[in-house]
Amino acid sequence: MKIICVNCPMGCPMEVQVSGQEISVSGNACSRGAAYAKTECVNPVRMVATTVKLKNAAIAALPVKTAKPVPKGKIFDCVKALKGVEVCAPISIGDIIVPNCAGTGVDIVATKNVGFAG
Repeated sequence: MKIICVNCPMGCPMEVQVSGQEISVSGNACSRGAAYAKTECVNPVRMVATTVKLKNAAIAALPVKTAKPVPKGKIFDCVKALKGVEVCAPISIGDIIVPNCAGTGVDIVATKNVGFAG
């Protein structure tokens, strides 16, 4: 399997061979690339970034993200879980907006400081 590393701007093209429980990686310039390729084959994860509705503020939507990556298969579940979420200002960066989103064990956190409207 061919894979492009996304850990840094180099974008190393890597070749991954899976044989039973053994995973070998070639083409990576660093150990982070090899770790990324192995994880991508066994348990691919992604960060989720979106917005939720915001009340009492000068802006209508609050940017949020997962506190850490979630399993790739749970991305749409996380987005669905956020569809009806509405929060009130003030909000600080890092505030937990939704704990344990979609049963992933990962919190959704604010990525912007937002004060009251006015």
